[in-house]
Amino acid sequence: MRKQNGVGWLFASPYLLYAILFFAIPLVWSFYLSTTDWNLISPEYNFKGITNYIDVFRSPGVQAALLVTFKFMAVFVPLVIVMSMIVAAIVHGLPKFKGIFLIGFFLPYLASGVVSSFIVKGLLSYNSPLNTTLRGKFGMDIDWLGSPFAALCVVAVIIAWKFTGYYALILTSGFESINAEIYEAAAIDGANAWQRFFKITLPLLYPAIYTVIILSIGVTFGIFTEVYQLTGGGPDYATNTWQMEIFTQAFKNLQAGYASAVAIVASVVTFLSIFVIRKLLEMWGKRNGWV
Repeated sequence: MRKQNGVGWLFASPYLLYAILFFAIPLVWSFYLSTTDWNLISPEYNFKGITNYIDVFRSPGVQAALLVTFKFMAVFVPLVIVMSMIVAAIVHGLPKFKGIFLIGFFLPYLASGVVSSFIVKGLLSYNSPLNTTLRGKFGMDIDWLGSPFAALCVVAVIIAWKFTGYYALILTSGFESINAEIYEAAAIDGANAWQRFFKITLPLLYPAIYTVIILSIGVTFGIFTEVYQLTGGGPDYATNTWQMEIFTQAFKNLQAGYASAVAIVASVVTFLSIFVIRKLLEMWGKRNGWV
């Protein structure tokens, strides 16, 4: 038995070493830095205790990041769920070449966020063909990245486009696991398409939907590249995410100690938010008898 345990620890050692080097040690170091005034350059730093944490809760940037995260969640999560559900349903209904179509939809997930952001920035520029057409034919002069609500929606659409194919893979596997005979029996009993969807598809697809919702909520707490490239957190903190606030404080304001405190608070908020939403989803599933 001891020999078998030793073999198990041997095979697990690469991951354990990875976790210690790239998770445990940086986490402890971040906790320590969050209690100092380190400026990222000076080799010296002073102990400040919980002062940084007090400043975090008073910071308008942090308050904006918290609000923006839930605003973005309200736009992004329903959008990406609907889009990925439509893609999964279409692919599921194809007679052939499902894998090829799924790969095509999955490719945006592999695309660089920097490249896609630059393309979108060009498409939405003032003299782009889109804006020229809107102004010339419809009299609409939209400042896509200068309006708080429009900028938030633009970022949400870009990231939804990027993740739709990935989540569609999960939902497609859920569709494939549903026995077609159930639909045939329901059709014989007179159930229409909407009844079959809400009474059969949705309950049986609940595990896949649950997974996609949790993954998409996790994404909302880690947005950085698109915001950095398109808006820089503006206008007026309208797209200032947690990651953007951490970057600004650490690398622009050179307040690495304070930025570490922001990162710790962001981690706690992320964990608590996902935990609460998971419990709500589980309660929803149990109440409907899906779990």
